[in-house]
Amino acid sequence: MFNNNKKSNETMSSNKSSKNLPSVNMISEGTDLKGTLKTKNDVRIAGKLDGEAKAEGKIIVSSTGKVDGNIEAVDADIAGKIDGEVRVTNKLILRKSAIIEGDIYTKTILAEEGSQINGSFHMGENVKQEMKKNGFSGNSVSSKSKDKKKEDSSKKGKAKIS
Repeated sequence: MFNNNKKSNETMSSNKSSKNLPSVNMISEGTDLKGTLKTKNDVRIAGKLDGEAKAEGKIIVSSTGKVDGNIEAVDADIAGKIDGEVRVTNKLILRKSAIIEGDIYTKTILAEEGSQINGSFHMGENVKQEMKKNGFSGNSVSSKSKDKKKEDSSKKGKAKIS
């Protein structure tokens, strides 16, 4: 009735080579999270995050996802709504349903028709230096960004990609 085959027992044990496999954290649709989300891996947000998200990998915000706070990552793929600053040191992808209510800092961008940006835009090879110039250390987020966002709200440009 019970198989004591060593091979089947080995497959049931923890995967010791999992260090090499990519890992994705998920906040599912219908989940509300408050606080700072910080990970060394990728993260997919389909629910709501009331706070900041920092990833040393990629942040994916699905069409049902909403972030009320800043996001900071190496890469980002956004289809939902971000009410805060977006700081991406490599590539930012904005899907047609994306709405960004805040400033964007990125090295490169791909924006689909219909995506919306309501804020200022900083792009280029030296985006890390631009972020530091505006009070961001790269690893931590200052409260200055929220205050600056409120002060500059009347100065922001709005763009709908078409």
